[in-house]
Amino acid sequence: MSDRYIFLDTETTGLSAEAGDRILEIGCVEMVNRKLTGNNLHFYINPERASHEDALKVHGISDESLLDKPKFAQLVDEILDYLSGAHIFIHNASFDVAFLDKELAFCSKELFSSYVSNITDTQVMAKQLFPGKRNSLDALCDRYGVDNSSRKLHGALLDAELLADVYICMTRGQDALLMDSDESKEVKTNLKKIDLSSYDLSTVLANEQENAEHLIVLADIDKASSGKTVWRSLNH
Repeated sequence: MSDRYIFLDTETTGLSAEAGDRILEIGCVEMVNRKLTGNNLHFYINPERASHEDALKVHGISDESLLDKPKFAQLVDEILDYLSGAHIFIHNASFDVAFLDKELAFCSKELFSSYVSNITDTQVMAKQLFPGKRNSLDALCDRYGVDNSSRKLHGALLDAELLADVYICMTRGQDALLMDSDESKEVKTNLKKIDLSSYDLSTVLANEQENAEHLIVLADIDKASSGKTVWRSLNH
């Protein structure tokens, strides 16, 4: 799996690629070894059609402002060169990938997935972490304290940047697994072994009230996951 991560977002003229809606903006943010590189990609695109009124309210990009922008076919090779072989992260990936596949088809290109190493839907990740909760990009920014105050309207590059920040927060516990080999060797060299055999470690048991509160928390989690918790499956 590629260690080059690209966080991608698009803005479109409407909600349906199959009905003829097109991409009018694409934004990509590059991350390598959990660090943003600044090697980003961003284009406004002439979609060759007008935006639906509801879509215009979301992204605020007027049809007139896109008339002098390049068409997707003029940018496709540069976009694919940039994305080639990378692990792609998209929030609600099925939406963006459907539009990318349609644009690539217009250019006689293969499906989007054939150019990249993997596609991860961060919305699916969030639903697994927070079952039953709101998991829009704005909701995740609020949950993790990511500053999205400049997101008055949707913008592909801004949303890709926010998604990269949210991803770091969602996977913070994996930091130790991603140290390079030199760092790992240095840490191991500096570790000192401690003999615990001489210590008398006492066991502190939960009291009746704490046990009751714990059962309430487990019941809430079980309810939120519609009975799909691990302990439920192990007890059957």
